[in-house]
Formats: sequence, structure tokens, C-alpha cells
Amino acid sequence: MEFWNPTWQHAKLPFLLLSLLPFLLLLLNLCHVSATTGDMHVNIILKPITFREAPSFRNGDACNQERIHIAMTLDSNYLRGTMGAILSILQHSTCPENVDFHFLWATFEPEVYYAIKSTFPYLKFKIYRFESSRVREKISKSIRQALDQPLNYARIYISDIIEGHVKRVLYLDSDLVVVDDIAKLWEVDLGGKVVAAPEYCHANFTRYFTDMFWSDPELPRAFHGRNPCYFNTGVMIVDVEKWREGRYTQKVEEWMRVQKHRRIYHLGSLPPFLLVLAGEIKGVDHRWNQHGLGGDNIEGKCRSLHPGPVSLLHWSGKGKPWLRLDSRNPCSVDHLWAPYDLYRPTSHYFED
Repeated sequence: MEFWNPTWQHAKLPFLLLSLLPFLLLLLNLCHVSATTGDMHVNIILKPITFREAPSFRNGDACNQERIHIAMTLDSNYLRGTMGAILSILQHSTCPENVDFHFLWATFEPEVYYAIKSTFPYLKFKIYRFESSRVREKISKSIRQALDQPLNYARIYISDIIEGHVKRVLYLDSDLVVVDDIAKLWEVDLGGKVVAAPEYCHANFTRYFTDMFWSDPELPRAFHGRNPCYFNTGVMIVDVEKWREGRYTQKVEEWMRVQKHRRIYHLGSLPPFLLVLAGEIKGVDHRWNQHGLGGDNIEGKCRSLHPGPVSLLHWSGKGKPWLRLDSRNPCSVDHLWAPYDLYRPTSHYFED
């Protein structure tokens, strides 16, 4: 486990606290710890362990040494979903010990770190600090508050944040489960493209942008020479080197600046990706993104599975399965997520 961001190297107290967390969490139900080290002030909220330990998963006999690099964002609000996603990936992988997780977080949350460490003791993972200031002033209000969080834009900056030896990364959202061997998705040939993802050319592409965008004489020319199709940025294979070389971070940021002044789309981080990459990605079989299970972005109404084989279930949209299950009013598809739920209510913490 390493913290890569050099701005934290002087902050030794937080790391000391991390090592003491197993003992603190056993003694405290909920407390606030405030400490100062040098010029850094740390305000930590310690919470009880709320996830049961996952079983250990070992490689099969046919495994080689190739590493599979998976990037995900990490915060307390979606931690339950993240835990389910990790478990599903490991459980269905032929070579689970070959999987390296790279977590991007915007806030120092030691209880989140300890939850992962205690739930998956053998997990190979690193945590990277995403500086929210890089994107906060570039975000414009969308149709759903969750889409406006800075961490939702961290995927744009993976090539800047992740370690240099990682040449290729599989980015996954936290509201999904994998029900197939993740190596099959990892091994997709990008065919020289910078991104591979399931794309949907039957979708009404125009609805992702405002009437003002389409009526402008210049803006739609961004798609000139391309056959743009919708793709979901929650499941992407990214050639990190090509992303850097092509300066794709800067290209996406430029469209975010346009949005700030002219309101050319309604959603969060998806439309600028489409403006830069739609029609230029390598398509992946739809079985790797059974998406939209969270319903639409306004009401989150229940949706059924799409026909065809399924390797990945994705609760994109407003509704999240853990919230609907807790409310005792789940959608039928939420029961497909439930077997991967490692959540343990606090009231049961001391029970065997």
C-alpha cells in the first residue's frame, strides 16, 4: 500500500493513525480526532467496521505474471458499491492475484482505507490523491448533484495521477458488478485507439447536447468526419501512454470551459468525453456494460435487463441497488447485486 502524492510525504501523523485504526475502531463507536502536525491540520472521523471480511482468492494453475490494472474512485458515499465491485471482480477472476487496484480519492478518509484493508486483507492496491482544485472551477451544474462532484471527473486525469509504469488501465465505476473473468475485458485489442468501451450507435446521440449546441454554426463541427456514438465512461480501457501523447486531458478540459460559458450539455463528465472521443474509440461487446440499471438520472425508475449475454451489470443512473435494498423497495435487478454486498450493519458488529 502506497500513497503516491508527494504533497503528503511530510504528514506522518495520518499514517501513524492508520496503523492504530484496528485498535481505535474496536474501542470507539463514533468519535472525532483532531490533530495538528507541522502546517497540516487533520480532522478525522472514526467509524465502526461495517463490512465483513471477504474470502481470499488465489490464482489458478494457468496464470502468468501479467498484471491487470483497475482504476476506481473511492469515497465513503459509494464505498458499499466499491466493496461489491471488488468482490465480484476477484470472485469471477481466474487469476485474482494478478489484479492491481488503483484508487483515486479526493479526501483523506482513514476509515475508508481501513474498511478496504480489513475486508480484503490480501488485496493489491494503491491510493492516489486527486486534487479537486484541478477541476472544481471547471465544473458546471448538471441535472443531478452527484454528477457535479469533483471526484466524478477524476477519470479525466488518470494519466497524470497513476504511476508511470502502468501503460494501460481499466477504469470502472463503483456501481457495478462483474460476473465474468475480468481478464477477458482487459485483453481487448484497442486497435491503435486510445480508449475501448461498449458503444451504442442506436441511441439518440443528439439528446446528450442542448439545442443551443446543435443550432450553433461551429460547435457541431467537432464531430466532422466521425460517426459519433454514445458510450458510457464508467467502463473504459485506456491506453495511458496514448492518452498522454494525444493530450486528451487538455482536450476534455477545453470543452468543459466551453460548457461553463455556453451551456452546451446537461450531464456531468460524459459529454466532454463524447465531444473528444465519440466515433474514435474501439467498440467492446455490449455484454461488458449492461448499463442503465439505476434508471434515468432524474427519477431512477426500475429497468429490466437488456436481452443478450451479460458479463458486467452497471447501475448507472440515479438509483443505486444498496439504497433501494435498504429501503425495502428494490427493483428486480437489485437482487443481482445483493450477493456481492459485504455490508454488515453496525448493530451486528459484535455478533459472530
